[in-house]
Amino acid sequence: MVTRAPTFGLPYQDNALVHITRRERFSAAHKLARPEWSVEQNLATFGKCSNPNWHGHNYELWVTVKGEPSPETGFVVDLSMVSRIINERVIHKLDHKNIDLDVDFMKGRLSSTENLAIAIWEQLTEPIAALGCSLHCIKVQETENNSVEYHGER
Repeated sequence: MVTRAPTFGLPYQDNALVHITRRERFSAAHKLARPEWSVEQNLATFGKCSNPNWHGHNYELWVTVKGEPSPETGFVVDLSMVSRIINERVIHKLDHKNIDLDVDFMKGRLSSTENLAIAIWEQLTEPIAALGCSLHCIKVQETENNSVEYHGER
């Protein structure tokens, strides 16, 4: 017979997969432009986002992790630890920075929101796994109308 910690009146379900999300925010500048292209070609492809003097956004970042809730705490993970990792590995590197010039994990990448989501995933996968859960989704909202979700697929 397996003895479980009290679940405070709720039935405990083995193998219950739960997703939990932490939101963080940052402000950053970037420019969408390929250096080997002319100003005209960049403008035709990327529009005003290719402004030679950069532009900025107030981004929102959602990091969703998944795992089984602990029978002792009911938590998939301590969200304060998730927040600490996000802030150390991502936010402190991006907030009030130029993504193209200042952010080590974006060097050599076009700073589209799609590429930013993939790069953030790469920064968080291992430290999140070390907490005993796994990364499920990175969502980056660049404007109130545009957001990207990345689930680690290639």
